[in-house]
Amino acid sequence: MNLLPIFLVGLMGSVHCIGMCGGIVGALSSAAPARPTPAPTLASALASQAASPLPRVIPIRIAGSAQVQAFGRDLVRVLGYNLGRLSSYALAGALAGGIAAGLLRGADVLGWLAPAQTLAYVVTNLVLVLLGLYLTQWWTGMSRMEQLGSGLWARLRPHAARLVPVDTPAKALLLGSLWGWLPCGMVYSALLTALMAGSAVQGALTMLAFGTGTLPVLLVAGLSGARLRQLAARPAVRRVAGVIVLAFGILGLLRAAEIGGLGIARGWIDVFCVSPVHGV
Repeated sequence: MNLLPIFLVGLMGSVHCIGMCGGIVGALSSAAPARPTPAPTLASALASQAASPLPRVIPIRIAGSAQVQAFGRDLVRVLGYNLGRLSSYALAGALAGGIAAGLLRGADVLGWLAPAQTLAYVVTNLVLVLLGLYLTQWWTGMSRMEQLGSGLWARLRPHAARLVPVDTPAKALLLGSLWGWLPCGMVYSALLTALMAGSAVQGALTMLAFGTGTLPVLLVAGLSGARLRQLAARPAVRRVAGVIVLAFGILGLLRAAEIGGLGIARGWIDVFCVSPVHGV
């Protein structure tokens, strides 16, 4: 399966992820343990020396060392959270791909393999079209899809709450592994693509590609606080991202038309659309 479009869908859709996960990721940067009082700067040490008649050793702090250490702690927690989140995505993708592989084997026995693969391919790209419309806010029906996982999340949420404040990398990793199951229409869309992957391994790789696409924006959001979240909330940003995802879905449907014998050449289209299973 071509994973590039899945990665790009994750990258473009990460403007939605900021709304869902940006708050908790941003909180990781404010959950640091108490920091020791920094050593005096050169200026303050010199002033103290001038006021004292006795010779003293002047402790000089390397400029920005405390900030660098704080940034390092924040980065480790943000990375831990996202590593946990991606591990949950990979597990869900493996389950989806494994289930689909069993269904495809059954369809093969019945002689329905090719139609089943084509149907899955069309449905997957239709979902990308709907996801693009959802990101642009031209259609909000996908929010209903997020209710499908509300029961599971209701069971996981109390465990996630016990990990707050997220002041250690281990807590961040565990929180991310739970947060990966948060009901999200965009994740469900990616899972439908993982269903088409044809195996548990390919399903896991599909979800990892999607999760990796969301990683850059969520990493920056976790380290920059509310600034990036405010930018991503702008309608124009969401609209551009949504139109790009919408284009991926439309290209995939054009590819499906070629599968159906309507004469659309594959060529460059395969680079930017989800490839069908087993080279259909």
